Amino acid sequence: MMLNTIIALSFPLVAVAAGCFAAVRSMKRTKNVHRSFKFNFSTVGIMLVLFILFSFTVSADTTTAAAATGTSSNIGLGLIAAGLCTGLAGIGGGIALASGVPAAIGAVSEDPKAFGKSLIFVALGETIALYGVVISVMILSKITSTL
Repeated sequence: MMLNTIIALSFPLVAVAAGCFAAVRSMKRTKNVHRSFKFNFSTVGIMLVLFILFSFTVSADTTTAAAATGTSSNIGLGLIAAGLCTGLAGIGGGIALASGVPAAIGAVSEDPKAFGKSLIFVALGETIALYGVVISVMILSKITSTL
C-alpha cells in the first residue's frame, strides 16, 4: 500500500520532467512545430493514462483499508478530482499567460509606464491556476476529514 502511494504521489513530478525533456528533444531534432506539438500531446496522453491507473491503484488500496475499518468512501474519485482541478487550472493559466506575457513585454518595451497595467493582466492569468490549487486543497481536506 505504501509503495503505491509513493509512486502515485511522485508521478506528477516525473511526468512534468519527462514532458519537458520530450519537448526539448523533439524541438531540437525535428524543427517542425506541428510534429512536435502532436508528439507532446501524445506524451501527455500517455502520462494521463498512467496517472489514472496509479490513482485507481491507490484508490483500491485505500478502499480496502477503509473496508477493513468499517468505513466506505470515494477517496480515489476525490484524488482524481483534485488532480484534474489542479491540472486543468494550470493548463488554463498557461494558455492565458501564453498570450498575455508577450503582449505585456511588447507594451513595456514601447512604453515603460505601462508596466503596472501589464502586470495586472499577467497576474490575472496566474490567478486561474491559484484558484485551481485552492479548490484542490479544499477537496483534499474534505477527503482527509472523512477518514
